[in-house]
Amino acid sequence: MSSTSRQTSKFTALLQLIRWDRPIGTLLLLWPTLWALWIAAEGVPDLKLLLIFGMGTLLMRSAGCIINDLADRNFDGGVSRTRNRPLVTGDVTVGEALAFFAVLCFMAFGLVMMTNFMTIMLSVPALMLASCYPLMKRYTHLPQVVLGLAFSWSIPMAFAAQQNNLPPALWLLFTGSALWTVVYDTKYAMVDRRDDLEIGIKSTAILFGESDRSVIAVLQVLCLTALALAGREFGLGWPYFLSLLVTAGLFGYHLYLIREREEAACFRAFLHNNWVGLTIFLGIVANYALEA
Repeated sequence: MSSTSRQTSKFTALLQLIRWDRPIGTLLLLWPTLWALWIAAEGVPDLKLLLIFGMGTLLMRSAGCIINDLADRNFDGGVSRTRNRPLVTGDVTVGEALAFFAVLCFMAFGLVMMTNFMTIMLSVPALMLASCYPLMKRYTHLPQVVLGLAFSWSIPMAFAAQQNNLPPALWLLFTGSALWTVVYDTKYAMVDRRDDLEIGIKSTAILFGESDRSVIAVLQVLCLTALALAGREFGLGWPYFLSLLVTAGLFGYHLYLIREREEAACFRAFLHNNWVGLTIFLGIVANYALEA
């Protein structure tokens, strides 16, 4: 193989490592960030912050994929969905993955440095949560809860960057986002449940067992409740609450999809949560647009 071909192959493998061809993770991380930025600004946020948080979302999701694959590289070969990941096949070495992870984190921290001191301080637990999540699968059946905290931590960071303040009501939005993450990542874990049981990986899907659909339904109700309370505290109007009503319908559709626990259908339900994030975001945008 020529030097150019090897470089192209390595570049392709690195893109595969950060799931460049699967943007769903970036989108699911982006939506709560946009919710918070719009609410914190009571309308369109600063363009600088939109660019910082947009790029930061992409960088940190990519870094999260790398640290996840590094932690799981000795297990992914036993899971049908992950056995072709670059660290399993050897297309990317551990050293290359670590170096790429460091570069992405350095770039993300450079973006955070363009904000304020409060946001910079909040970025430290954000990195800790993102880094420890993959290890939680070894020690607890609640890694999805840790992921929920990690994916929702952009909410206090967004308020800190936009307002240089952390209003108490943001934690209701944070709670709703964290519960939503547990919901959709449990559906994702249902796809791998058989393989995970064989190799000893823990998840909420395994913890909930035959009660998985019922627990997901309860978590969906709690999520909507937290988001409704957040909307009330922030003084949001009917467009936002209409978006929550539509979200309730989407949640019902997801429960229908997973009714038989069929793996492909569970994965479809997981992917469809992108529409949940978008729906709530449109409700927030419409609320402030109509107030203008």
